[in-house]
Amino acid sequence: MSAQTNELPYKSVRFSETVITELMIPSYSNFGGKIHGGVLLSLMDKVAYVCAAKHAGNYCVTASIDTVDFLQPVEVGELVSLMASVNYVGNTSLVVGIRVISEDIKTNSVKHTNTSYFTMVAKDEDNNLVQVPGLILENREDVRRFLESRRRKELKQNYRKESDAIRMPNDFEQCKLMLGGERCIVSE
Repeated sequence: MSAQTNELPYKSVRFSETVITELMIPSYSNFGGKIHGGVLLSLMDKVAYVCAAKHAGNYCVTASIDTVDFLQPVEVGELVSLMASVNYVGNTSLVVGIRVISEDIKTNSVKHTNTSYFTMVAKDEDNNLVQVPGLILENREDVRRFLESRRRKELKQNYRKESDAIRMPNDFEQCKLMLGGERCIVSE
C-alpha cells in the first residue's frame, strides 16, 4: 500500500507507538484496596497524549473517550503497562487505541485490565486545530484497527443523532406513564 504525497507526511503506526509502565503504589489505592480507576484513567490520558503528539507533531488534547471497561482489578504492587497506538486519523483528529495490562512481579502473571479508545485533536501554538499526518497501514492488524475505528466513529455519530432526537414529552402525566415498571417513585 503506497502513501499518497500531500502537504503533510504520512507516518506509520509504529512511528508513534508508545508504552508507559508504572509500579502501582499504596497511595494509588481506593477504599477497597484496589488501584483507583481515576489513576488508571490519568495514565491512559498521558499515554494517549504522548502517542497522539508524536504522530501529529503538535500539542494534542483529549476530545472524547470511547468506553473504559474495567475488566479486572489492579492490585497495589503490580506493574501496569499501557500500550498505545494511532488506530485512525481524520483531518485534525486521531484515535489512539490503548491496551492496559498489569503484571504481578512476584509470580509473573499478566492480566488484561482495560482497553479504551481516545479521540485526540491536534492544536497549534494559537490553540487552532491543525491537520494531522496521514497514517501508513503496514499490516492486516493496522488495517483492522483503522476500519474498526472508522466504524466506531460512524456508530458514535449515529448515537448522537439518536440522542438528539430523544425529547421528554411536555405532558407530565405522559412522563409518569413512561416510568411504569421502573424502580423509581415520583413524589410530586
